[in-house]
Amino acid sequence: MYSELLEKRKKIGVIGLGYVGLPIALEFAKHFSVVGFDINEKRVAQMNQGIDPSQELEGSAFENKDIIFTTSEEELKKVHFFIIAVPTDIDEHKVPNLTPLLKASETVGRSIKPGDYVVYESTVYPGCTEEDCLPALVNQTINRRSYATAEGQIVEGDSDKGLIAGVDFKYGYSPERIVPGDKVRTLTKITKIVSGCDEESSSEIGKVYGHIIEAGIYEASSVKVAEAAKVIENTQRDLNISLMNELSIIFDRMGIDTHEVIKAAGTKWNFLKFYPGLVGGHCIGVDPYYLLHKSKQLGYDPQVIASGRRINDFMPSFVAKRLVQLLIEKGKNPGNTKILVKGITFKENVADIRNSKVVDLIRELMSYSIHVHVTDPYASPNEVAHEYNLTLVDNISSDYDAVIVAVNHEEYVTKDVDWFKSIMKENPILVDIKAVFEANQLPGIEYWRL
Repeated sequence: MYSELLEKRKKIGVIGLGYVGLPIALEFAKHFSVVGFDINEKRVAQMNQGIDPSQELEGSAFENKDIIFTTSEEELKKVHFFIIAVPTDIDEHKVPNLTPLLKASETVGRSIKPGDYVVYESTVYPGCTEEDCLPALVNQTINRRSYATAEGQIVEGDSDKGLIAGVDFKYGYSPERIVPGDKVRTLTKITKIVSGCDEESSSEIGKVYGHIIEAGIYEASSVKVAEAAKVIENTQRDLNISLMNELSIIFDRMGIDTHEVIKAAGTKWNFLKFYPGLVGGHCIGVDPYYLLHKSKQLGYDPQVIASGRRINDFMPSFVAKRLVQLLIEKGKNPGNTKILVKGITFKENVADIRNSKVVDLIRELMSYSIHVHVTDPYASPNEVAHEYNLTLVDNISSDYDAVIVAVNHEEYVTKDVDWFKSIMKENPILVDIKAVFEANQLPGIEYWRL
């Protein structure tokens, strides 16, 4: 059996060593010989020094592991079980950007051999693995004359057709479920969905992942089902949050506190407690667009999913406009004000700034000629400058007209009313996007939250 072959110290290769790929590679390296591959030389150099560039893993996570980190495709030729875990984002038109995924597929195609396995973990729309990724992979095997199999046998290939997916090599899809910043629900403690091109491959892929997953393996009936399961996980959450965001807009006009409403409604057993907020990051704010894209290709224009996305994308503009109204009510000219934004990462207690909607909020504020300072204890100043052309401030001044707590980092929860008053001028305003505080905790400060 294939899983037994791997146990004889055949190599696993993980392509893409970001928030998803690195934890997977290190877990497998407890049981197998692993090749960790990434095209980013700087990141690879850090990992070779036992440093996680994403700041999620401690140095101890790298110790006593059978793993090499490399940018060399030559090392991938020694691999027999490939896992592709590269990012899948959207372009400026909110269309899926498959370039990293297709490039990774081509990379594997230059190294794959008869008898090998390839498993995709990147979030995609149903059908992407078989309709987009595998053709890119197989195309790289055309005109290759011979291959060394996992058993070391030399096999002559069909130079005109290349390797045949599902016949010469097996493939599957196993969606990532890693939650950045979550120290409880870690990789091994989350049920792992697996799928394969046939029953045998699904079973074998499940056995391989079974070496590292404690929470159990769920075998989906097909690759498309597994792809769909992943994309709707985040689409469902996106829609639930969009409902709360729309309610917060309505309740704000009524002078009702949305969180108080949710607290009251939550006394019913079947009410689901979702909260309003800025929806960014590499999953919830992106994945629904993959489903929208595929659906439109099939001739159906989704209404509910698209509506939820419009509402969530609108929230930075809504918050900025609401703050401008509060400034004017306090007799402040927005063009002469200075505001501190606390937090720029897409969620609390992580360094990840990908698709941060706080950035959209900052730009909205700047469009009103407001002078904005931004601070964050987790984000890399260099990454923020490179990705968004924004500068993080080191020194907080004492003359802000308003403060926005945009991300509920642990460090921010400990701040009290005296601290906020010490950094703000007369008629201070606090915008609390994540509802870290309660209004009665901050007497003397104009308090507003979604």
